[in-house]
Amino acid sequence: MTATRRLLQAASKLQREQLTALSDIVAVVTDISRCVHALQRERGSSIIYLGSGGSRFGAQRDQRIADSELAQSTLEQRLAPWTAADASGALPCGLANVRLLVSVAAVWQDLDALPDLRQRITTQQLSADDTLRAFNQLIGHLLQVIFEAADTASDPDITRRLVSLFHFIQGKELAGQERACGALGFTLGHFDTPHRDTLEALIGSQRRCFETFAEFTSRDSLARWQQLQSGPLNDTFEALRELACSGAPLARTLENPGEQWYAVATQRIDAMHEEETRLLEALRASCRQRLQQAAPPEAAASLDALPQELLWASPVALFTQDQQTPAGALTLDTIESRFNRSLVELVQAQNARLQRLGDELESTRQALRERREIERAKGLLMTHQQLSEAQAYRLLRKTAMDQSKPLIEVARNVIQVVAMLDADA
Repeated sequence: MTATRRLLQAASKLQREQLTALSDIVAVVTDISRCVHALQRERGSSIIYLGSGGSRFGAQRDQRIADSELAQSTLEQRLAPWTAADASGALPCGLANVRLLVSVAAVWQDLDALPDLRQRITTQQLSADDTLRAFNQLIGHLLQVIFEAADTASDPDITRRLVSLFHFIQGKELAGQERACGALGFTLGHFDTPHRDTLEALIGSQRRCFETFAEFTSRDSLARWQQLQSGPLNDTFEALRELACSGAPLARTLENPGEQWYAVATQRIDAMHEEETRLLEALRASCRQRLQQAAPPEAAASLDALPQELLWASPVALFTQDQQTPAGALTLDTIESRFNRSLVELVQAQNARLQRLGDELESTRQALRERREIERAKGLLMTHQQLSEAQAYRLLRKTAMDQSKPLIEVARNVIQVVAMLDADA
């Protein structure tokens, strides 16, 4: 076998391995999505169960637990190969990412603690707020796996789809937290100031997540999302949401308001889950298409056998020769001029292709990094200034507007100032 053929086969093999690893991660993301949806429903029924002192939603909660256990079992089976090292101690190909592995480890630890959490809820040894925090942590760790998958993917189209999916699922999770928080307030018959502040923060965070989703998703998906936000169901939900945030006492004439809220919010979240399923299928289809386009290693006997994106540009002939023209008639100037022109065209085409792919990937990852920095700055303000999440975000935005600076620049300044203060302390 020639050196050229060995190199081409190695390149083709590596490309397929990378795409296969990415496809495996997408399969994990799919199972995570199902697990998150099941846990969101279990969380909501658990809150009503606790808020009613165990008198309501007992049977519904048992069914939700069974659904969650089934989704958990499927996810753990999918993740099992990730924990199986070979004889040398190496993990499966494609998992050489520290943050991704740490995120999966956090998920596994939380899943192991679920049975004890459920028992404490059953015996009402845990408050509704503590239950919310426990479920929120588990679901947050599950979402972190999707985030790390999006942050480490190398294919621009798949990366965009992962970023879109991540923000949509995160927005849906915030909607689930809103459902649980609202269910507690409506079940108790009132909303105190901390829970109203939590609802307002969740509403604002949802809006930001879905705005980012809209930037990266397809036109068809965006159209479906816009349609979902209109109609009688949305009007009913907005009316209940306004009632919860108004601070006014709930009318005594409302019959089982906690269950009414939960039912309407669940219809909204279930509609989101349908769109989430479509996004996942589009993501899987993109992975399948990319794998089909990748040539098998044994077929990579020449450059013509490889996909064009690996070459970035078709080779350009250095010069053409008329059959009637003797070779000696080709002057050095002719060869040099055509060679130089072809080489420039080839380099320009390669650079344009690389620049385009690099720009797409970097813009996507920059959006993820900036969001992480803004969330970090918001958390620091909450800790150091004793602010709620909504108040911290409003302060960041107001400062950005007053100083005519981008929000990300203000967030970075906050992080730097806090780091300096901590260093001096």
